Amino acid sequence: MSGGDKKLLGRWGEAAAADFLRKKGYRIIGSGFRTRLGEIDLIAEDRRFIAFVEVKTRTDDSFAPAMEAVNAAKRRRLVATAEYYLATHETSKQPRLDVIEVYAPQGIRTKDPVINHIENAFTGR
Repeated sequence: MSGGDKKLLGRWGEAAAADFLRKKGYRIIGSGFRTRLGEIDLIAEDRRFIAFVEVKTRTDDSFAPAMEAVNAAKRRRLVATAEYYLATHETSKQPRLDVIEVYAPQGIRTKDPVINHIENAFTGR
């Protein structure tokens, strides 16, 4: 898969993840939030939480689960970016770091991707 194809698949996966969250009752309040510290794919909220969501899209999990691509350095960047967001956007909601895995065997032509939402993904890691 070429670099452009991977970016396209990633954007498609983020859109699928956002739709998934909306169906679960979340409101998407941000996407592609970038700072010099890092990037957060989606920022969503429900009644209790503000979730900073890293979306990982893959065609399959034969090498490893998509979540495993979120290594310690990526987690540090996510935390720093989420902390920056919270310092600049007032909220009374409890923050949480989530990962959404999107598996799309036919790439962007996949009709029913498998989506796994891992809430509080890094607790105990």
